[in-house]
Amino acid sequence: MTDPSSFSRDLATPSSALAIGAHPDDVEFGCGGLLAKWAADGCVIHHLVCTDGSKGTWDPDADVSALADRRQIEQREAARRLGGDHAGDVRFLGHVDGELRSDLDVRAAVALTIRQLRPAVVLGHDPWKRYRLHPDHRHAGLLACDGIVAARDPHFFPEQLRDHGVRHHRPEALLLWEADEPDHVEDVSATVDAKLHALEAHESQFESTMKAVDDAELERFRQRIRARLGELGAPFELRAAEVFKLITSL
Repeated sequence: MTDPSSFSRDLATPSSALAIGAHPDDVEFGCGGLLAKWAADGCVIHHLVCTDGSKGTWDPDADVSALADRRQIEQREAARRLGGDHAGDVRFLGHVDGELRSDLDVRAAVALTIRQLRPAVVLGHDPWKRYRLHPDHRHAGLLACDGIVAARDPHFFPEQLRDHGVRHHRPEALLLWEADEPDHVEDVSATVDAKLHALEAHESQFESTMKAVDDAELERFRQRIRARLGELGAPFELRAAEVFKLITSL
């Protein structure tokens, strides 16, 4: 990791934030502690989920349509747990799990969401993380970056300004989680429980993602998350932290 002494720390709480995840639960894993912290301080928290999460099971006989419906319900509950009174929109692009593309049509949809919700800060996957296997994470990260570029300029997708009554919008900052070279740290010592509470709304993922098919394994999952946040915080003398690549030249 980059020299901790060079990291920026703790952005001022923005008025609103949009977190863009590939699947239901990605936002909670990537930045749930930070979103809960900001929400407690008055920030409106929006979610945009790019895929339907329909392949998030190890059961070869699963009803994937029913799973996609369930995962939307879980994501809305997770957003409510993170945001409380400041939970904002939860939107779904609905692309099939594993088949997301960062093409112009999807970029336009992300740009429209940014123009409509007008977040001060956008958060997303770092698309340049080395050796990343899951294509949806790569594409969702690119869509967050490319969507900002499109949303900020009135000459990108100008039909949106005419047909949807929106204006171009330039966020103040972009935070990318899972970065190989993070340079920004957020103290989430006070919101670890909120992050876990939101993650545990994704009950369909207990077996496949969290390796938690009973109470004992669920407690071990909690301990792993707490330990990881503690490891990230230790170089900064924080009990728990989430780290990001911060981009402010948008």
